Amino acid sequence: MNLLLKNAQVYRDHRFEPADLLIRDGKVEAVCPDLSAEAPVLDAGGKKCLPGFLDIHTHGGCNVDVNAATPEDIRTLARFFASHGTTGFLTSVLTDTEEQTSLAISRITQAMHQPTGGARVLGIHLEGPFLSPDYKGAMPESLLRKGDAAWVRRCQQEAGGAIRYMTVAPEVEGVQDIIREFSGEFAIAIGHSGADYATAKEAIANGAKACTHTFNGMRLFHQHQPAIMGAVLASPDVYCEAICDGRHLHPGTVEMLLQCKGLDRVVAITDSIQAAGLPDGNYKLGVNDVVVVNGDAQLANGGGRAGSTLTMDVALRNLTKFTSCSLEQLIPLLTENPANLIGLPCKGRLEPGCDGDFVLLDDELKVAATVVGGEIVYRA
Repeated sequence: MNLLLKNAQVYRDHRFEPADLLIRDGKVEAVCPDLSAEAPVLDAGGKKCLPGFLDIHTHGGCNVDVNAATPEDIRTLARFFASHGTTGFLTSVLTDTEEQTSLAISRITQAMHQPTGGARVLGIHLEGPFLSPDYKGAMPESLLRKGDAAWVRRCQQEAGGAIRYMTVAPEVEGVQDIIREFSGEFAIAIGHSGADYATAKEAIANGAKACTHTFNGMRLFHQHQPAIMGAVLASPDVYCEAICDGRHLHPGTVEMLLQCKGLDRVVAITDSIQAAGLPDGNYKLGVNDVVVVNGDAQLANGGGRAGSTLTMDVALRNLTKFTSCSLEQLIPLLTENPANLIGLPCKGRLEPGCDGDFVLLDDELKVAATVVGGEIVYRA
């Protein structure tokens, strides 16, 4: 839990500066040149030191599907994510049966309280089941339902408070009540939705803070009917998730989103499934059968795209290619913005008192090492 990083270009205040970094008892103690301390030394060799990436929307990777994952599976997933620079993630539970959702919550919370040897499990993201059948994407339509605040409360109790994020469709009956009741307890995003402008604005007024995989799985903007898309873009405080794999969003769309929302309100996510890091083939996403061809995940029944095979390090490299923004401007999309959205002030920054989580990147922005709480959990 103690580590002295030497000879790094450390990312602070949205710029890189030559510095050493001391982590003691898992926390950043000091960031400045020429540090010395009684601690194991990691020589960065001039590489870039960034806060560790935070993925708040992922369904799996490395042949692990979150809905079906055992605690050991989740530890496998955590180690896989660490190899791609991710130091913390939310497990996204796809709409499923009540029994399977409860089992997934139980297993995830077990994994949260055990060392993973990789990225930290930061909590749970419930994606559904209160979503629109017309914009269900990979959600099983038979399991979608009306809003039920009592069910959400039971899930949160089963999770011991570990639900940190939830996606809902604001037009579904009972959902506005859920937003009002739980928005002060965890972050709520709107998505998988055909909501009109007024309904979406009502959800935002009631406390919704984000938009799930923006532009995907929702009614899009029309000049006479701006819908949920217009409401999100017109609300400056709302965060927008973005899947920057080059498939879900055209590079020009990513650039437009950044220009509309600002660099402090876009959150890069993977929405990855168990196929991430693996060859093309047949996979699962919750109850769905998925076929991956050329890295593109599609529902086997022809129902459209089913998550991604993206990793966070690739997302960062893509962002540098897709947009006119500098690396320094883009890093918050993977670090401090998701930390701010889900309320983790000790994550996403390398300042004294923050968690000692960082990633070292080489000149090609490939992961050289990942450190979680002062422990080296991956080295290339």
